[in-house]
Amino acid sequence: MSIAAPSFAAWDHARPGVWMFTDDLDRDQAVSLVTRLEALGYSSLFVPETTGRDPFAHLAALGEHTSKLVLATGIASIFNRHPGSMQQVSQTLAEQVDGRFLLGLGVSHAPMVEGLRKLDYSRPRAQMQQYLEAMNASPYAGPPPPRPPARVLAALGPRMLELAAEAADGAHTYFVTPDHTAQARQALGPDKILAVEQKVVLETESARARDLARVSISRYARLPNYRKSWARLGFTDEDIAELSDRLVDGLVAWGTAADLQARIREHYDAGATHVCLQPVVEAGDEDARWAVLEALAPGAD
Repeated sequence: MSIAAPSFAAWDHARPGVWMFTDDLDRDQAVSLVTRLEALGYSSLFVPETTGRDPFAHLAALGEHTSKLVLATGIASIFNRHPGSMQQVSQTLAEQVDGRFLLGLGVSHAPMVEGLRKLDYSRPRAQMQQYLEAMNASPYAGPPPPRPPARVLAALGPRMLELAAEAADGAHTYFVTPDHTAQARQALGPDKILAVEQKVVLETESARARDLARVSISRYARLPNYRKSWARLGFTDEDIAELSDRLVDGLVAWGTAADLQARIREHYDAGATHVCLQPVVEAGDEDARWAVLEALAPGAD
């Protein structure tokens, strides 16, 4: 069968979504998460792929307990699946959840691909392009989903953003500033999806807020892809090495709920199609996480 063009007319993407690691939640907790997010009026849940749950099986299970929430991979690694398998699983999942699926694809990072997977990471842009071409060439004969899944690429630099504009339905950006969102929109053009992740800390005491943010940033600061991205945004080697206040304040929104809402609006004003929020709290503090999500909830219909 031919693959129809994706449509997201039914997705209220102007309402923020949530980006979240869910591997620390058991099945019942994950079900409670999505039902509660939907009740609060969030429009999406983005889950990453690392070395835990298979995100497609996980989202299929969660889709049984939701009726509006768009479920997205943020992102699935192209190095974990054959492109034909990716075509099948994405079309199947979109069909199973009535079209409420967004496929985020990425090349991940060299330490994960070469170090953990023992695979080649020498030409990530070319490898992504070849992967998309192979997906497009892979037949799918199952029942068609009501809305074929849009594909967005994890894209930070100009070359991957260019590929997202040429060969996908848009981009998913992570750990970026509103300035990057403006640059990404210019690179993508006016009609592509631009789904932006934004970390948020609901804390007005500056030292406490920045300490929480630094813990989150430090997990990523060793990865060359992020360091290069932050350097392109004007952060210095010293900013990145020391996780300076300037870097923290640029990448992580903190303060009152109004302060966090202002950062969300900055991304939309800069050209984001969708903003997904990642609450930054002390490890294991679910009450604090829900305090953030409730404070920023867009409201149910």
